[in-house]
Amino acid sequence: MIRVASLYLPQLPIERLRRLERPAKPPEALPAPSKPIPRAPVDDDPGACSVPRGGGWRPGARWALASHGGATWPRIGALPDKPSQGESGALPAHKRPTMREMGRRSEAADNPFKAMPPDEGARGDAPVAAALIGTWARPTILVERVGQRDVVTAACPQALDLGLRSGMAAAHARALVAELDVRDAEPKNDRGVLDRLALHAVGHWTPTASVAGADGLWLDLTGTTHLFGGEQRFCRRLLRFLHRLGFTATIAIAGSPGAAHALARYGGERVTILPPGTETQAIADLPLAALRLEPDALASAARFGLERVADLYPIARGPLARRLGMKTVTRLDQARGLVAEPIVPVMPFEVPRVERRLLEPIGTAETLTQVIGDLVDDLVCVLQARGLGLRAAVLTCVRVDGVEQRIGLGAAKATREAKHLKRMLAMRVERIEPDLGIEAMSLSAPRVEDLMPVSLGAGLAEPRVPDLAPLVDQLTVRAGDGALFRIGAQESDVPERATLRAAALACPAGWPKWKRPARLLRRPELLSSVVALLPDHPPRRFVWRGQPYRVVAGDGPERIHGEWWRTEREMWAVRDYFRVEVEGGERFWLFRRGDGVEGSTGDLSWYMHGLFG
Repeated sequence: MIRVASLYLPQLPIERLRRLERPAKPPEALPAPSKPIPRAPVDDDPGACSVPRGGGWRPGARWALASHGGATWPRIGALPDKPSQGESGALPAHKRPTMREMGRRSEAADNPFKAMPPDEGARGDAPVAAALIGTWARPTILVERVGQRDVVTAACPQALDLGLRSGMAAAHARALVAELDVRDAEPKNDRGVLDRLALHAVGHWTPTASVAGADGLWLDLTGTTHLFGGEQRFCRRLLRFLHRLGFTATIAIAGSPGAAHALARYGGERVTILPPGTETQAIADLPLAALRLEPDALASAARFGLERVADLYPIARGPLARRLGMKTVTRLDQARGLVAEPIVPVMPFEVPRVERRLLEPIGTAETLTQVIGDLVDDLVCVLQARGLGLRAAVLTCVRVDGVEQRIGLGAAKATREAKHLKRMLAMRVERIEPDLGIEAMSLSAPRVEDLMPVSLGAGLAEPRVPDLAPLVDQLTVRAGDGALFRIGAQESDVPERATLRAAALACPAGWPKWKRPARLLRRPELLSSVVALLPDHPPRRFVWRGQPYRVVAGDGPERIHGEWWRTEREMWAVRDYFRVEVEGGERFWLFRRGDGVEGSTGDLSWYMHGLFG
């Protein structure tokens, strides 16, 4: 079941402009305060100090001197009469007496605990976009040059309320609104916003996302919405994310890209989730413009009286194609889900790729090698300009009959050495089947890594570590991809779980300090006719693979307990390992199941597990 979401950003240009270019607090955009702004509390009783504040004396001293005609105090403690409330209110703010001098012991203060704005995850449709976008100082429109006139491409909410619309001539808009702010449209920047949103979608929501026109996105949500709690929760999360960025949007999810595109733009709902198989009924009442028809097709449909999508259903395909064009039939089938409409996803990384188209088809090994050399030289230049090294390459050969042949190769480490790459590709020329001839060849690097210049050292006499990567690559081409490897160690006491295969140039670490055999069997092999003394002695003789062996020396035991956290069978399992040497000089690594005392630790059977060199 295919599920495609169409994201529609109706006011992308104007909202992007407002988000990036906020006016520097125009006076008319700031509302008048409903109450005076409270001043910070000031200590008006500093004691015996009477330092002037703001170029004057303390407020209490000023009104006290004024009330006594400028006379000084007769003695300490003799206070003048307190002014009335009206007298103090008539004074300027910096001359009014303090509340303490007026006889009040406390002053009103604002509550220090302020209401905090809701966070990003708050429920409800908080006007986050309005807070980011703000209020426009003047009606604003964006215009673009089309032919010989300027056409309105977007308008702010105030301009829309005044009757200005997209597609209107800029001269007409100026005539309707006197104080109109006209700015140039920036379609490249708008497309850049959509590209960044698509890349964000690829990295966070779905691996397949694409830009849909100039005002939307397509998201292939097949098999991804369960990671976000379902389609409904995903839509709410996506809308909140866009609101935080300052954009308004609508989203529709349907079984076909055409139906999702139509419902997101003409459905009238903020979120539309269409059940599978109901695309035909859902888009029936939508206008024909929802099918992304050409202007000529819409004009022809208006002449025939066709207004809704449902009006096209009873018309036969032949007459419909003759009247409105074959593309109209295709768009109708795509919206109904009858014809597949692929979504070309955006690529977070542009794969380095070079191509050569040949004037005449080629088919000999010499000519193929020559063209491959030219492709390698071109690709090395591209990699060097981007500071990358090649880890995997794909050679594509297009034959005359249209059949494509692909040959891949890998490198042990990042490289852009042309000579080495040419040698590896030349070893695989024999796999190419030119048949009637090859007319085009391309070379791409789907896997690359950063490759910076390496210092050769201060002196030429310093010893250099030989680079084994070219040798490993050539041996891999000849023997196969899995032929060369190293043995690495991992955390486990059980020997068969303590090793793993590593890359040929890897440097394994973490090897145990105790001795281990040079060759470890894939699975322990059961021994027969074993003679041994219990509980701590190695066997004296045994039979392995039908051949009897007599032990002349032995060392051990090395006890290894089972990993009880894996399975219950290893709760009490015990292995006692011994290193033994037989008469012929061979040395083996074998073990006994059980400790020789407790029966729950093992059945005392013997196994061969490895051979020493």
